[in-house]
Amino acid sequence: MADQRVVLVHHAEAVGPEVDTRRPLSARGRAGATALARLAAARGVTPRAVWHSGKLRARETAAEFLDACNPLAMFTAMRGLQPTDPVETALDAVRRTSDDLVIVGHLPHLPRLLRRLVGEDEDQGPTSLPLHGMVALVSNDNGLTWREAWRATEPEVW
Repeated sequence: MADQRVVLVHHAEAVGPEVDTRRPLSARGRAGATALARLAAARGVTPRAVWHSGKLRARETAAEFLDACNPLAMFTAMRGLQPTDPVETALDAVRRTSDDLVIVGHLPHLPRLLRRLVGEDEDQGPTSLPLHGMVALVSNDNGLTWREAWRATEPEVW
């Protein structure tokens, strides 16, 4: 049985709402997203699907991962990835697939999802997600249990 991989990515730096209410990536954020995606590709990330929240900053970050890691992957805005969404929707979606995934979303949702996937209490666990960074998880039991394989933060790629 092959290992399943999920990479959780906090969207790259966006402009403030006073600049643009849609909150696209800033120039620094676009460069950071490109660098993180290239690092993921260099570490062998080849998702069958790239999920994002639908917000512009997440979609733009996810597009960098699509381009760098697998341009043929399914690119989808998924329900349950908004900043304050309950974790159960995303957790159920991950559990229903055996595909390797890249999931691009927001704080505080992604750290809670990460903690639940690795078996910690979503509000109390010590596991965190780096700001504008990513955490790669691996499961060798069809997604029943997950462990952290590696992580990267935006400053590491500059």
